[in-house]
Amino acid sequence: MKVLVTGGAGFIGSHVVDRLIQENCQVVIIDNLSTGLLENINKAAQFVQMDIRSNQVLDLFVKEKFDYVIHLAAQTMVHKSLEMPDYDCDVNISGTVNLLEACRKTNVKRIVFSSTAAVYGNATNLPVKEATPKGPTSFYGLSKLTCENYLSLYNQVYGLEFMILRYANVYGERQGDGGEGGVISIFARKIHHHQPVTIFGDGSQTRDFIYVGDIANANYQSLLSSYSNKICNISTQTETSVNTLIEYMAKVAGKTVTRVYAEMREGDIYKSSLSNCAAQEYLNWNPAMPLIEGLSKTYNSLI
Repeated sequence: MKVLVTGGAGFIGSHVVDRLIQENCQVVIIDNLSTGLLENINKAAQFVQMDIRSNQVLDLFVKEKFDYVIHLAAQTMVHKSLEMPDYDCDVNISGTVNLLEACRKTNVKRIVFSSTAAVYGNATNLPVKEATPKGPTSFYGLSKLTCENYLSLYNQVYGLEFMILRYANVYGERQGDGGEGGVISIFARKIHHHQPVTIFGDGSQTRDFIYVGDIANANYQSLLSSYSNKICNISTQTETSVNTLIEYMAKVAGKTVTRVYAEMREGDIYKSSLSNCAAQEYLNWNPAMPLIEGLSKTYNSLI
């Protein structure tokens, strides 16, 4: 199968590409390298430096005749979406629509879209299920939810198949300091250099930390699934507080950690854990990486 991966030079995207290459897929990457890195790119993949908003996207689709698209390219930082909602909208919404147009005009079989737990906002009933009412507290969450609605309507109007994957907080090797799971990367570097770590809030806020290798597997399974037009949380279905996370990381690093507490940031979700029952049913997927082992892999890759 021939697969286009947008954002394939990025943290998650590069792991997805590696998984596809492992399965002998023919992979083309487009990435504008705004956050992606050339060293992340699998040498077995074809790389095209291009922005998803470019009018050259359609030309590439016509030339390459993709079977599937895995769409990961995005503006992923909550705080940036609050500072620059117009930019967030342009990249996440306009860029996605540009891709959808190319998909429908070249008869792509299916698009797999990377969404986020941020679409739920501060949901109170945990673990959060896919049908939970949406209440994003950031423009990032809103832009992703809007893209989900575009995919649904493209399916209704044009018959374009989709799978939507709502990620919990992703972490792992090659992670930068941005995005929703970047706290692990930030903490790892601070701990390694014996610097204090800053916690926004009292540390009791929770996240559902999912290893990037498990995310890559979910994307691959989304191409194989006999189901289509489904929305699946990709998560461990487990809450981990920031304080507990720091304890785990201190254990992994074998160091004592100094904590500095600051005010909670605007737009941040207080507690989060996502149900993964739909992914088990529709993707035949389960998370495989224990958190402590994943943190060890991440820490050792960053130092």
